Amino acid sequence: MRPIEVHDLRKAYGQVRAVDGISFEIDRGEVVALLGPNGAGKTTVVEIIEGHRTADSGTVRVLGHDPARRERALRERIGIVLQEAGFDEDATVAELVRLHRDLYPRRLDAAAVIELVGLTAKRSARVRTLSGGQRRRLDLALGLVGDPEVLFLDEPTVGFDPEARRQAWSIVRDLRATGTTILLTTHYLDEAQHLADRVAVVVAGRLVALGPPAELAARGRSTVIEFRSAEGADVTTLPDALGDGARVERDGAGWRVTTEDTTRALHAMTGWSIEHRVPLDAIEVRRPTLEDAYLTLVGERAVHAGADEAVPT
Repeated sequence: MRPIEVHDLRKAYGQVRAVDGISFEIDRGEVVALLGPNGAGKTTVVEIIEGHRTADSGTVRVLGHDPARRERALRERIGIVLQEAGFDEDATVAELVRLHRDLYPRRLDAAAVIELVGLTAKRSARVRTLSGGQRRRLDLALGLVGDPEVLFLDEPTVGFDPEARRQAWSIVRDLRATGTTILLTTHYLDEAQHLADRVAVVVAGRLVALGPPAELAARGRSTVIEFRSAEGADVTTLPDALGDGARVERDGAGWRVTTEDTTRALHAMTGWSIEHRVPLDAIEVRRPTLEDAYLTLVGERAVHAGADEAVPT
């Protein structure tokens, strides 16, 4: 039994299919990032898995439980960090963390969790005095203090400065190392690339891709090699050296080579450079990124999606 199992999940609002036959599983200690444009249906998927919304059909199991039944035995074992949570504005950080801690049979030390999320200096501060980023840190503390086996993170680093984001990423990696299963939704593709073992892309209610970030990034994309050469240098014979499958194009003050075989192309380019005594300067290899793959997937689906396929988030 895997911590999260989703099979043929479906949810409609009137004639709109918000979730249209989604299936996936998440292993213990795995971080899966759920990506998709606004209105893709990813929030509906997560809310069903959390037990906040019911599906029309399909099955969902979280730690062996049906989340739609909202059993205490399940809620005691999961943590949820919402994108925006309501707090008692007059409570202090320490008071809220201790209050939430007391709700769980498995619990972490409140002071340790406050330190972990970087709020030790604000432990006695009232919520109304916290900045947006500090509130997000408090959200994270409340999600962690029950020592969850499964953790749901909804845009966990919105409002964080770069240092705070890196600290949050470190926390997620540490949790994964201890066996916590994490389902993450984020609009930051670099966050998904850094944290996720696998990425799931949802478009128009359907799961259009699922796999490791590097695997998705490499799917159907070419490597770009950029370089400069001396003004007036003759590079007209370079395409012949590269052979079929590679393109050479002018790119401003330099040149761009697009290829499916990076190693072969670089070998051919350096050999050609030596033979023709044409130096290749400022060589830069840009491999496909998760962002490239994501934009391609979303763009391809957008072309085929009609106006009637717009779905709730």
